[in-house]
Amino acid sequence: MATSNDIKNGTIIHEGDNLWQVIKFQHVKPGKGGAFVRTTQKNVMTGKVVDKTYNAGAKVEFTNVDRQSMQFSYKDGDDFVFMNMNDYSQVTIPGVVVGEDRKWLVAGETEVTVAFNEGQALFIELPLTAQVTITYTENGLQGDRSNAGTKPANFENDGETFEIQVPLFVNTGDKIEVDTRSGEYKTRVK
Repeated sequence: MATSNDIKNGTIIHEGDNLWQVIKFQHVKPGKGGAFVRTTQKNVMTGKVVDKTYNAGAKVEFTNVDRQSMQFSYKDGDDFVFMNMNDYSQVTIPGVVVGEDRKWLVAGETEVTVAFNEGQALFIELPLTAQVTITYTENGLQGDRSNAGTKPANFENDGETFEIQVPLFVNTGDKIEVDTRSGEYKTRVK
């Protein structure tokens, strides 16, 4: 058993029947009273995010998570098939595990880290950025600048259309780079 003092970002905590990934943590030592650890945790199965506080030195059960680098191969119904690039083995991951991250997966191109616990896929970690081609957006006006605001733009992936916010100067057909964590525009790609 570990203690709350061992909590770090990315740690997986086992509580009851649930596994929680620590997104943020902060060790706090107030002037009065005992120290504690404040955390923000995400349920790896449901995606629910909660704030939880532990007293300093409280017993916490960590669980081992095996992370493997894999490449997205193809979609099979509601499931997603990934290939281990070391031994070329394939694993099928349910769509509920992939969730909204599906919009950034490009078959044969996107490499992700898949986290497994006892052979079960828990979640995927995307690269920090993805490149998409804008399929539709309203035309910008002369004089539009990067800091003048944003407008909605659509891109397609695997037959689905997704919407993001882009600067006013981005046009239909432009290829852009997007932050996969927030969905925010980063830059245009030449």
